[in-house]
Order: sequence, then C-alpha cells, then structure tokens
Amino acid sequence: MELSEVEQRIVGCLLEKQTTTAEHYPLSLNALTNACNQKSNRDPVMSLTESQVIDAVETLKSKHIVTIDEGLSGRVDKYAHRFCNTEFSRMQFSEQQRAIVCLLLLRGAQTPGELRTRSARLANFTHVSEVEQALEKLQTEGFVKKLAREPGKRESRYVHLFQNTEHLATNTAPPHKELETPELDALLLEIELLKKELADIKQHLGL
Repeated sequence: MELSEVEQRIVGCLLEKQTTTAEHYPLSLNALTNACNQKSNRDPVMSLTESQVIDAVETLKSKHIVTIDEGLSGRVDKYAHRFCNTEFSRMQFSEQQRAIVCLLLLRGAQTPGELRTRSARLANFTHVSEVEQALEKLQTEGFVKKLAREPGKRESRYVHLFQNTEHLATNTAPPHKELETPELDALLLEIELLKKELADIKQHLGL
C-alpha cells in the first residue's frame, strides 16, 4: 500500500480523531480539512483546500481505505477509515502499534523517544522500551522501517512503509538541483586557471 503525502495525512487524521475526539467521529469534510491543516502535531504543516481533501478521499475510497457516509435530509457527509482494526482490514494492530502508525503518518520519521512523548492521547507507554518492542513487531510484519542512525544522534528514527521510501534508504535527502549552466562554466574556468597556475609553479621550481 503506497499512499501519497495527502492520503497519509488524511488516514493519520482519521486514526487520531477516532481516538481523541470519538464523539465527533466520523468527520465532516470541514473537520477533516481542519485536522489535516492543524499546525500542532503535524509535520509538515499543510494548507489543503476542501477540494484537495475531497480528491484524495475519493482515491482512498477507490482503494477501500476510507468510507463515506453520505448525508441525507440535509445532513453533511461523514468520513471514516477502514485502514486498520476493522473487519475489512487485514491489519489488526494493538493500541500501542496503532498509536505509532498514526504518529508516523502524521509526523514522518521519529525516534522511539519522540513517539513515546507524542503518544499520550493515543496510547499508554510506561517506558521507551515498550515503544521499541511495538516498533520491532511492526518492523517484523513489514509496516515500519528503521533508518540508519544519524551522526551525533543517540536514537535511530523509524518510518512507516505506506509510502515510497527509496530516498530514505541511506538516510539521505533527495538529490540537489543541478548547478545552473553559468555557474558551472565559472567553476570550470576557475579550475583551468588553477591548473595553469600550478603548472607555472612546477616549472619555476624545476619539477
């Protein structure tokens, strides 16, 4: 299952709100859009329009990940997930595993310590070792991946695998934009001048 960035955000929000504001779940389009654009507990922060959310929801509906309860007699449509822990999903997570997947969908790569700190409203972890155990189980089942530890960092980060993770394979950023032609020409000219200066110095020294 490979989800776009917007689809990941929508699924993460539905998982989160199902737990934290159960009385308002399933979500209306307005509530779902506001949840996607929340400035807290989201990385990156997004500014999605309702139209963009609807487009992504329709794609998720075609993948049988989101359901739409169409409003009748003036009621608004409501949106729910069947991503996990439903009779329609092969993924049946524990409360702790579900919390971790939710946070990874909402905030990207994180360390066990960060996941424990941010999971207070979703699940109870008494110690970071419980987070590590849940991550190990998720990794064994092919739902998360441990990234190489970054220089100077004490903990490795983990990412979910409901996305394309090729650029994360070696913990490197996407490739930089190539140098513009004028800049490249200037660098090549500078190299040629340095070569000439070095040749003159060698000739002067009789090398």
